[in-house]
Amino acid sequence: MSSLLRWLGAALLLAGAAFLLSDYHNDVYRKLLLWVTLALSYNFLFGICGQIAFSHFAFYGIGAYSVVIFLFQFHLPFPLAILLGIALCILFALAVAIPSARLEGFYLALATLALAQLFIVVLNEGGAVTGGPGGLANYKLPEFLGTRIRGPWYTAVIVLLLLGTLAVLWRLDRSWFGRACRAVRDNPEVAAAMGVDVARTKVTAFTLTSALAGIAGMVYAFVDNTVNPPIFGLDNAFLLLFMVIVGGAGRHAGAIIGAALLFLVPFVLSPLIGHHHVLVFGVLVVAAILLQPRGLVGLYDAIRRHP
Repeated sequence: MSSLLRWLGAALLLAGAAFLLSDYHNDVYRKLLLWVTLALSYNFLFGICGQIAFSHFAFYGIGAYSVVIFLFQFHLPFPLAILLGIALCILFALAVAIPSARLEGFYLALATLALAQLFIVVLNEGGAVTGGPGGLANYKLPEFLGTRIRGPWYTAVIVLLLLGTLAVLWRLDRSWFGRACRAVRDNPEVAAAMGVDVARTKVTAFTLTSALAGIAGMVYAFVDNTVNPPIFGLDNAFLLLFMVIVGGAGRHAGAIIGAALLFLVPFVLSPLIGHHHVLVFGVLVVAAILLQPRGLVGLYDAIRRHP
């Protein structure tokens, strides 16, 4: 009961904050929540299961583009468009995960890097279906049960998505599947000797986290009511990786802290030093990785052990 009250309290606090913000700050807040949501799912794949993949933002884009195309080009009902979008993400994830299940480290990274690049090429060359380099725009979230959710109320939807993603990953991490993922990450040979199906564990983790990224993409599609290729490019894929590493890979709190910090730092640096903020931002990220390999959560743990 106390756990449920904590979740409800977090939902009310995070959603309630949206009603106190201006339109501009609400937009920033929505995107921050989505970055945190993405970082949580990527942390499970990279930090807990040990799979280095650069396709997470591609699945974010597949979710965003699929729901827009299904809704406004195929004119499907809203619930059906969502279900088909999720199914599409799962199919693409399986198509990547099954042949890549035996790849590790650098080779898996290359395979998913190729997928991410191919996805951008398809978006740019997709013609009227994807909108080409300009993407798709000038659409609105359909009414649901006679109501169109907008403004702070849509921010509340993103809060529910974030907390739902965290709840699912939290439970999985503490289940036999989470223990299997950590065993595969630490030593696949030992995990296999202990009865863990390494290939199946990798495929399941990759597919699950990719589907969660796709769902987040569907929600993102109606934040700015536009989707275009640069949003889902490699720059953001690497930024997501840095968020998890800087925060503390393998820890849910680390994913949250890293995503919030790296998303907000440019907003602080840019007014102070202009376009040079990108260089300073890069130096800060590299310094954090070199000086504190366990991330900011690891630094917090060290401080607690040595008050």
